[in-house]
Amino acid sequence: MVHFEGIIKTIKERRDVLQVTQETLAELSGVGLRTLKQFESGKGNPTFQTLQKIADVLGMEVCLKLKNAIPDK
Repeated sequence: MVHFEGIIKTIKERRDVLQVTQETLAELSGVGLRTLKQFESGKGNPTFQTLQKIADVLGMEVCLKLKNAIPDK
């Protein structure tokens, strides 16, 4: 399970710095306003694609890091 608290905080802070409203971010990213509000309130579970759309508008990059499932020899 992914914990979104840090991601939510970072996105909110960036949105505030850029003075972008939730409505504007939703419109520019193509993400539904309801989806965005649920995500920012910690109630939503966005897809990776949704996070990418939001991050793109905010000039951010989403990176996925996978831990090695096979131990090093």
